[in-house]
Amino acid sequence: MYPYHNKIKQRIKNKELTGYQYVDEYKAISPCLLLYFSTEPKVRPIREHRFEEYEIFLQGQIIK
Repeated sequence: MYPYHNKIKQRIKNKELTGYQYVDEYKAISPCLLLYFSTEPKVRPIREHRFEEYEIFLQGQIIK
C-alpha cells in the first residue's frame, strides 16, 4: 500500500508545498482540498474527511 498521506506530509515538511485551495470538485472528489507542490506530482487531492488533519498540519507552514 502506498503511504499517500505520509509522503504528502513529508513533502510539506521538506518545504515543497507552494500553495493550496479548497474546490467544490476535483476528479470525482467533492469537496476537495488541493495541495500544490514544486515537484512532481505537482497536485495532490485530499478528501473531506482529512481536512481537519491537514488544516492542523498546515498551520505554521510558509505558503508562497
